[in-house]
Amino acid sequence: MGLIDSHAHLTYPEFAGRIDEVLARCDEAGVEGVITIGTSLEDARSAIELARRYAGRIHAAAGFHPHEADRVSDRDLSAMATLWREADVVAFGEMGLDYHYDFADRAKQRRVFQRQLKAALELDKPIIVHCREAFTDCDPILADYGFVGRRVVFHCFTGSKDEAAAIAERGWRISFTGVVTFPKSAELQAIAGDYPADKLMMETDSPYLSPVPVRGKKPNEPAYVAHVARFLAELRGVPNDELVAQTRANTRAFFGLP
Repeated sequence: MGLIDSHAHLTYPEFAGRIDEVLARCDEAGVEGVITIGTSLEDARSAIELARRYAGRIHAAAGFHPHEADRVSDRDLSAMATLWREADVVAFGEMGLDYHYDFADRAKQRRVFQRQLKAALELDKPIIVHCREAFTDCDPILADYGFVGRRVVFHCFTGSKDEAAAIAERGWRISFTGVVTFPKSAELQAIAGDYPADKLMMETDSPYLSPVPVRGKKPNEPAYVAHVARFLAELRGVPNDELVAQTRANTRAFFGLP
């Protein structure tokens, strides 16, 4: 089928020792590739290891999640800079700001985000943004660092219509998770129904956010991105094969996959 899960966390404990099983279920569901996301220095190293072990099936991204910001040192940033240059790393991230949980000082979150953006500009790799209740800071930071029109995706988007419109206007992308399938996600469904087809991406954010009809099942898996695809195809009134082909092309172009 050619589906790609553009954001998963295969390094998390829920998948320890089970990657072969997970990929077998991907095969059954028509999922050809997974981007696994590193959220800390050690997690990024584990993501790269998976990408090397399952070359062509799993690709790695590396970055400091905003929850990690209080613990990120100059030494950590220097070490991550080495990883960002690895060919197996197709993107920076996830990185950004999280003002919902506030697990890290907001000023420190912004500094760590900005330092990662500076490095991303130098290497011209795409970036995966985590933005929760922080768009009023995320948007100008990205613009100030020269990312308008560049490869930027707001992963697990759950923001407002105005935020979605601003993201599209700046040439950035939105990636939808299983949250869009939830019955109470009317505003998100309205956004997903109209979002520009050439900027549409899908993900699971596994092991979290299992979509309907497997909502509540743990862990969420990359194979379940097929449920998100079917929901979006019906929502947008297009054949499932057409939506899969479009999001596959979008995702491959975004990450520069062969």
